[in-house]
Amino acid sequence: MKMFGAYPFESLLVGAATLLTIGGFWNIYFGSGSNPEPYHHLHVVTIFIWLTLLLCQLALIGNGNYSTHRRLGLSILVAAPLLVASATLLSVQSAQKGLFSGQGDFMIVQNVMGTLELALIIFLGFALRRRRQLHASFLVSTALLFMGIAMFFSLIGFVPGFKIEGPETFHRFGKALTTIQYACIAIGLLFFVKDPRSGWPFLLVGSTFSLNEFVKSLLAQRDLIQPLTEIVASVSKPLAFNTSFVFVFLLLAATGILKARPKRLA
Repeated sequence: MKMFGAYPFESLLVGAATLLTIGGFWNIYFGSGSNPEPYHHLHVVTIFIWLTLLLCQLALIGNGNYSTHRRLGLSILVAAPLLVASATLLSVQSAQKGLFSGQGDFMIVQNVMGTLELALIIFLGFALRRRRQLHASFLVSTALLFMGIAMFFSLIGFVPGFKIEGPETFHRFGKALTTIQYACIAIGLLFFVKDPRSGWPFLLVGSTFSLNEFVKSLLAQRDLIQPLTEIVASVSKPLAFNTSFVFVFLLLAATGILKARPKRLA
């Protein structure tokens, strides 16, 4: 564990996010009537690649292996666009499924906003890469984003009082969302209190679930949830995937990641 000594709390966060992600996807793969689709496989693989990459980078920093850390960091040019593209594909698939079923997509705002926020967080992490602590905070805080989503699906999948067991328990979706909002804000606040100068990205990311619900309420008041679902569902999956991949790749390239890199990240 010495290798994670430089960032013990960050390493714990990524580890917890990894475990919760397993729980979040468990029912999709091993639950009753499970029927995972190709986009699920892609999303699972890309999330675990990303979380593993974060852990490897934290370990490299802990060992003082900064040259390897910088070289491995170049993999972000593929890993990040792939991660965002898979999330975009998931959003489109979810909207299409909700529209086809006639039940709508209760996660449409969280899916769309979460994907945009993920891309923005990663972009800021590399746009501010010369500010070493902020660079690390922004990138590691993506684990909090995945933790919140995984926590939600773990709650409705396993935890009594939150578990969805039929139409009569659909109100628990809101209860689970409220719970993860408070949990993520609390975790973000802990990182902020620990180090206000570089911990604020965690608080920012931890607050995104509450922000997304606020946006959802505004859209609902104006009867815009259904139009949003229809717009997202109308996008072809190949177009959604390819466009988001190229867009994020170009965003990261614009930060100068391929140019001379800082000598050390600490």
